[in-house]
Amino acid sequence: MARQLRLGAFMRPASIHTGAWRYPGAWPDANFNFAHLKHLAQRLESARFDAFFMADHLAVLNMPVEALKRSHTVTSFEPFTLLSALSAVTEHIGLVATASTTFDAPYHVARRFASLDHLSGGRAGWNIVTTSNPDAALNFGLDDHMGHDERYRRAREFYDVVTGLWDSWADDAFIRDVESGLYFDPDKLHVLGHKSEYLSVRGPLNIARPVQGWPVIVQAGSSEPGRQLAAETAEAVFTAPPNLAEGRRFYADVKGRMARLGRDRDHMKILPAAFVVVGDSVEEAKAKRARLDSLVHYDSAIASLSIALGHDVSGFDPDGRLPPIPETNANKSGRERVLQLAESEGLTVRQLAQRLGGYAGLAFVGTPASIADEMAEWLESEGSDGFNVMFPYLPGGLDDFVDKVVPVLQERGLFRREYEGRTLRENLGLPRPENRFFR
Repeated sequence: MARQLRLGAFMRPASIHTGAWRYPGAWPDANFNFAHLKHLAQRLESARFDAFFMADHLAVLNMPVEALKRSHTVTSFEPFTLLSALSAVTEHIGLVATASTTFDAPYHVARRFASLDHLSGGRAGWNIVTTSNPDAALNFGLDDHMGHDERYRRAREFYDVVTGLWDSWADDAFIRDVESGLYFDPDKLHVLGHKSEYLSVRGPLNIARPVQGWPVIVQAGSSEPGRQLAAETAEAVFTAPPNLAEGRRFYADVKGRMARLGRDRDHMKILPAAFVVVGDSVEEAKAKRARLDSLVHYDSAIASLSIALGHDVSGFDPDGRLPPIPETNANKSGRERVLQLAESEGLTVRQLAQRLGGYAGLAFVGTPASIADEMAEWLESEGSDGFNVMFPYLPGGLDDFVDKVVPVLQERGLFRREYEGRTLRENLGLPRPENRFFR
């Protein structure tokens, strides 16, 4: 059977575009309205999307209040609370949440994801992030943010602990024999007893092994430490290449590392972020994008650029070129993409800020047929295994994709008409991991 696309939906913020909440017909409160989010999750499930992805931030975005007051991202549900609620009103779609390895404890993370996996019948996914926003440190009793490379070393150990906790119990540990009064078999319980450079966790987890064995392991980012961590641990990767050539390089690099580690290349799905604007003609789609970008205020745009670069650029000449920016502790791969964009297109500070203030990454802007063509090219040339779709505004932008693009993908045999199974692993074609302590 020919390869098919895997499609996730990036849903926090409900639309990544800063102007989304102001678009005509959009729901301004989509990010913090459960009735709206329930409707959107059910629409995505009706289209057979693989997953609803809930990103997370552990601080209000570190931007000046003049910009912050224009942002729809200042308020959002805590991911596990929302996804647990959505698990009760959906049956098949995966539920993926971000949890930080820098500012959370592995026992908390293991418990939450195990609970979500049981509540949803095996549909949970953990997006491992190291958290790049330095202001998050101030919300957790720390004065300084941990260094970039050190965050990734901690993340690797964190992964080992969380997955070890998920393996605390054999799949058949809980006997629940009413006659004998035996609830579980103590020979099928493992105490982790982990103590290493960053973490000390005794275990065991006080929740049965997850339905999927482990929730699906998802990672975002494309720095050198991020690529290596993905090759070692990830089963799905959310990345942000600006074009197909970069996408193919990333795909070959990470899958190549994975193969050298003895992992099956098919046991990882690489899903670039794709901002999709649908029109009945290319001109209509471009007009929608232009109108959307026009709704981004400059105060917000320049703040977005400062965050992306990890450096205050508000004092620079708006109509001049971007001067050299010193190294910072911000997200390195994101910073490099911005600098490359400024250089490759010769953008002024103002032009670069307006692009960043809306959405500056990979975008498919066109008709259902042209968007299907582009997605097929990425799949067939090994630029991706699918996409993490970003919608320009809600509900209209999502409806356009579900009602117009998905049917074209299905007609071409590029996307499923029915789910393959009940769990997220089954639908992504991923194996259920063996329990390392009870084989």
